[in-house]
Formats: sequence, C-alpha cells, structure tokens
Amino acid sequence: MTVIDPETQSGWVPEADEVDEEEMPLSLRLSIADTLTLGNATCGFMAVYFTTTGILIPHLSGDDLGMARNSAATAVILMLCAAVFDLFDGLVARKLRSSPMGAELDNLSDLISFGLAPAYFVLVYGMVANDAHERVAAVGAIVVLLAVVLRLARFSCVTVPNGMFQGMPSPFGALTVVSIVLLELPFVATLLAILGTAWLMVSRVEYPKPRGRLAVAMLSWIVVSMGLLAAWAFDAPSGQLLLQTGCALQLVTGAVIPLFATARRVNNFRDNRREARAAQLP
Repeated sequence: MTVIDPETQSGWVPEADEVDEEEMPLSLRLSIADTLTLGNATCGFMAVYFTTTGILIPHLSGDDLGMARNSAATAVILMLCAAVFDLFDGLVARKLRSSPMGAELDNLSDLISFGLAPAYFVLVYGMVANDAHERVAAVGAIVVLLAVVLRLARFSCVTVPNGMFQGMPSPFGALTVVSIVLLELPFVATLLAILGTAWLMVSRVEYPKPRGRLAVAMLSWIVVSMGLLAAWAFDAPSGQLLLQTGCALQLVTGAVIPLFATARRVNNFRDNRREARAAQLP
C-alpha cells in the first residue's frame, strides 16, 4: 500500500523487508538442477582440501614423501563425483526446468571442479614428486586453469552443432590431466601430456555430448574409475597396475574420440558432395 505524506504529497513504498516472500524474483530461486550444480562445486572444493591436507601439508612437514595414496585417491574420486553431478544436472535441467542463473552456476562450478582442482593437483605434484620441477609444474597448472577458463567462456558464446562440443569437455579434460599425473611418467613426458590436454580443451576438435548410451557409458566408466582408485588407495593386489591401466585408457579415449568425430564429418562431406553431383545430372 502506498502512503501519502500530507505535507509533501509524495508517496513512499514499503521497505524491502516488508515485501512478501512469494514475490521473490525467479532468478533467486534454485531449481533441482541448480542444487546438483552446487554439489559439483562442493566436490571440487573438497578435492582441493584433501590435496592440501593429505598431500601438500604432510610433505612440507616432512611426515610423508611423495603423493599420499589415500588423499590423492580421495581428491580424484571427488572430481569424479563432481563429473557425475555435472552429468545429471544437465539431464535434470532438460527434463524439468532450470533457473535463470542455472547456466552461470554451471560455469562457475565447472571452473572450481574441473579448472581449479586439477590445476592445483598438478601444482602439488610439482612440489612433492621427486623428479618434478616446482616452477615448471606451476606453469603447467596455470595453463590448465586458463584453458578451462577460456573453454567455459567460449562455450557460453559460441553455438556449435547439436550434439557436439567444440574442444575437449572440461570434466573429461580434468580427469585426463589427473590421469596423466597418476601414471607417474617422467616429468617432461607428464608436462607435455598435460599441455597437450590443455590444447585439446581450447581447440576446435569436436567431442560428442554425453547423451543416451554415451551418458550411460560415461557413468559406467566413472564408477569403474572409482573402483580402480579405491583398489590403489588400499594397496590391493595389482592395484597399481589396475590404476595405471585405467589412466592409460583415459588418455587413449581422449585421443581416439575426436578421430571418430572427424571421420564422421569426412563421411558427411563426401555424402553431401555425392548428393550435389547427383542433383546436377540431367
């Protein structure tokens, strides 16, 4: 209700705290998909936490040498959980609804879980690994972080063909980066592979979106990866070999998937040319 001041004849509007809660703008209401997105961000932050408290601090205090298995496995499992949240928030948003700030929340959460967390993992690796160079590893970590920033910004601005991503998706890129670190390759090979993954994330190489069977396959691979990490963390028989096999498969998959997309584009181009030639014939 508007009240008129008898002296000034001007009206005033009730203060913000008198506004009915039911009139809250839609942009401030979280949907179910937004809640899953916040779970993604939480997992990314906790991955940084376990990397710090379980790997970096023990190394600096001299209590542990090298990467602590349990903490490293926990950090990577949390990144995998973030990928699960990221997968399902998109599915839920398409089935139900997303709030007006859903896209912004998704990008910010992805930056934490698939940009900051893996970049920090690389940085700590450079500090604790025996043959690593801390400053060079820091440069590699910055490159990973900036690649994710650029990839997410481009995703918000560029329209790509339906069902495809332009560049390696940031969740897949983050898991590839940590897989490279866990393989325990020589430092130079590790750094080059990390830089190559960062380049794939900002490249124009096409990757299919995880929908339908591909989403099921991705979810299954995440569950298998969690099992491999748990076996490695608890020093199960052949746990190290199983983990290295899984990490190697992650790298091979990241390199092979674009080849299928490229082959499909070539075949579509050839089919279009044949149809054009056939249409020109009398």
